[in-house]
Amino acid sequence: MAVEVKTKRWGNSIGIVIPSETIDKLRIKPNELIVIEVTKKENVLKELFGSIKMKKSTEQLIKESHEETKSKWLK
Repeated sequence: MAVEVKTKRWGNSIGIVIPSETIDKLRIKPNELIVIEVTKKENVLKELFGSIKMKKSTEQLIKESHEETKSKWLK
């Protein structure tokens, strides 16, 4: 289960807080040994790049926007 959390300074270390929803779902108790896989969140724009699938090509979108602009200004 992947959960996004924010790190916090805890003395000379850095700690995290596990959300209560995750604790309830996994039935985590105090002093239990758990395994956490740590990955650093990347730039959101990098994550989104290429994830949106367009129905029209870039050329078609540019052509349509030029046509709209011409029709508004050349009346």
